[in-house]
Amino acid sequence: MLEGSVRKAAGRVRITSQLVEAETGRHIWAERYDRALDDIFALQDEITLNVVGAIEPSLRQAEIERVKRKRPERLDAYDLVLRAAPFVDTGMPKGALQALPLLERALALDPDYALAHGYASFCHEILFVRAGRREENRSEAFHHAQAALAHGRDDATALAMGGFSIGMIEHDRAPAREAFEAAIALSPSSAFTYLVGCVVLGWGGDAERAIEWAERGLRLSPFDPWSFGAWHGVFAGNFQQGRYEHAANAARKAIQNNPGFSISHMLLAAALVKLEQIDEAEVAAARVLALQPSFRTGEWCAAIDLTPAIAVPLTEALRAAGLPE
Repeated sequence: MLEGSVRKAAGRVRITSQLVEAETGRHIWAERYDRALDDIFALQDEITLNVVGAIEPSLRQAEIERVKRKRPERLDAYDLVLRAAPFVDTGMPKGALQALPLLERALALDPDYALAHGYASFCHEILFVRAGRREENRSEAFHHAQAALAHGRDDATALAMGGFSIGMIEHDRAPAREAFEAAIALSPSSAFTYLVGCVVLGWGGDAERAIEWAERGLRLSPFDPWSFGAWHGVFAGNFQQGRYEHAANAARKAIQNNPGFSISHMLLAAALVKLEQIDEAEVAAARVLALQPSFRTGEWCAAIDLTPAIAVPLTEALRAAGLPE
């Protein structure tokens, strides 16, 4: 349910709006706009985009709950992808391994299903970066990413997933950016594109744009399952520019959004070392190894081709925190 108020004075208009879940009364999104009256149509478009972006994750979650209630033999390709989605959203190898059989069944039913290819590319990217850098995972991530781009010209999420995987494991960020721009052109309210796109931008060294995309994604969809990705983008931009307090706060936000994602704890450890909070950094480092015992700083940096502007100070900080190189 969309609620709000409009006040006009001296050629300006102030609009407050909020999106409330009718059944529970939970606040999903709220914003205030203060603009000139001659800008009213542009403002109307902006509010529409923000509302659509905020609604999208809630609708997706409702669909996931619907699928869970269906008998397995009745699942079609779309339902299988929805059932796989929460496992992929963990960002961790265990979840990826649980999701892949469901996605393979979906692709057996519909080999050209772009969204299934997109999720499969995510799974193999997760396994490549956080489970041993196996060549089979890298090649499968690339294969599925290319398929998502080829078959997903009308699906912003599939385009964003393909672009993310290519940017992360192929170390060729130009086509990744092209995929993100195509997704945004197709769906300007695609918060997911901004939330994952900012990660590729941040680790590639585009600090200011990473922060800008992260903030836009969070405005569009503050409760998105991938909002922790936005905080990684904010971390990357701030850490690169030496704003370590902001970087630490971003890492904490990422942990709040997804406590089981090992990389967020690693980022916090690095920022805390830079803030000379060594004891707290060691606690965060221990959490990384509890979640991902095989973590090695050098392997992670190499897997995503982390820009030296971040990799050098990050590696030094993680060494001080006690994480293995």
